[in-house]
Amino acid sequence: MLPVNSTPENKAMLTKQSREVVAAAAAIVAAFGSHDAKTYFSLFNPQATFVFYNTRHYLNSRAAYQEEWTKWERETGFRVRSCSSSDQRVQIFGDFAVFTHSVCTEVSTNQGNSTLYERETIIFQLLDKRWIAVHEHLSPDPEQIAYNKP
Repeated sequence: MLPVNSTPENKAMLTKQSREVVAAAAAIVAAFGSHDAKTYFSLFNPQATFVFYNTRHYLNSRAAYQEEWTKWERETGFRVRSCSSSDQRVQIFGDFAVFTHSVCTEVSTNQGNSTLYERETIIFQLLDKRWIAVHEHLSPDPEQIAYNKP
């Protein structure tokens, strides 16, 4: 991890790395938002792990998540219509980065259309000069939960 009181060269590197992480996250959001599963999953390490509030178990690999995704499509007609990201923050820790943001996702299922407001953390690792996602954690946005209560 580069120190907070870094040299101008290190600050420039942090800025460059932060931009690279934001671009990697934007690629994930874009692929997810267009329901491009092939591209979306390619942006995660095969050993990536996933923690979602709407699944009963941890997804301990990219393959496990892909199986869950396919199950959602088959059983519920799951389809992502759009996804947008806001309130982004990047923290760099050497070859790892923590990306947090708020997401607004529009999905379709057999029961109709829904808009989901969530918060997400994606952990990236710098591998072969590329930031690749190694963990994702998704939770409902508590402000939206409170807002939507009767």
